[in-house]
Amino acid sequence: MKRRDILIAPAVLGAASMLPLPLIAQQAFPSRPISMVVPFPAGSATDTVARIIAQPLGAALGQAIMVDNRPGADGTIAARLVMRAAPDGHTLLMATATSITGVPALSKEPPYDPVKDFTAITQIGNFSFLLVVNSALRLRTLEQLVAHAKANPGKMTYASGNVTGIVAMSQLAALAGIDLLHIPYKGEPPAMLDLIAGRVDMMFATPTTADGFIREGKILPLATTNKTRLKSQPDIPTIAEAGVKLTFAPWGGMFGPANMPAAISERISREVSAVVRQPAVVEALQKHQLETVTSTPAEFAEFIKRELEIWRKVATDQKLPRS
Repeated sequence: MKRRDILIAPAVLGAASMLPLPLIAQQAFPSRPISMVVPFPAGSATDTVARIIAQPLGAALGQAIMVDNRPGADGTIAARLVMRAAPDGHTLLMATATSITGVPALSKEPPYDPVKDFTAITQIGNFSFLLVVNSALRLRTLEQLVAHAKANPGKMTYASGNVTGIVAMSQLAALAGIDLLHIPYKGEPPAMLDLIAGRVDMMFATPTTADGFIREGKILPLATTNKTRLKSQPDIPTIAEAGVKLTFAPWGGMFGPANMPAAISERISREVSAVVRQPAVVEALQKHQLETVTSTPAEFAEFIKRELEIWRKVATDQKLPRS
């Protein structure tokens, strides 16, 4: 090697070492397998969506994506894990309204700021929600449920696997003038097991956890929170048709820690948008009644700001308890 090259090499290496960390991460991304943290247990709707897109998204990015379930505390455990991770794109959060807007809106001292503490990458879709009851109650309509609850004030119980379910049922109870007893769970799957066993009377659940038990006749669907009836179950009325207007929509999306380089968040957003348009992925998501909706990081960030205000207003208007 020439003496000139020897002198230049350290200078080049020194300049590289002085590059901002986000720029180095951006150049290397992805340099190792990616962790996709899910706030709910295996078998939940969020977990199912994460697993549907993980393999094709990993193939598009050139690295394996490992789904990491961290249920508990209404998604706070998973959210905090990602919030504290390096903002290099190798730790992502597949989250829903529960952990991103629900927890901050219903907390006296929010554990994080969903706008400042995370990088919004892309919305993925809107989940369907079904109001279901244990079949032993023999309730066939929402009107019958309301009448039964009024005849048994404070005795009917409802399960929740997420904050969205809590808010939905709290709104329903307030609008219908009924008194219900809340039984919280770490996720929908364990809540559903107690519902079919008759240990709780009702819950709002996603088709992912409910459909199989509906087909078996173990639970009965009374209404869907969707704006229109589900194509797969057109006999189930919308909750609006039954005279109840809920002011929320359950959604899911992808986040990273705050201060992720724009080039990384934008690339992940583009790849996710392409993945959810793949025919096999479309078919798989449709089985779980997910309405695909994608967005740029900037669009999703604005969406989160609007959603947070909606949730705060709901919490105030409905006088929901703040933990």
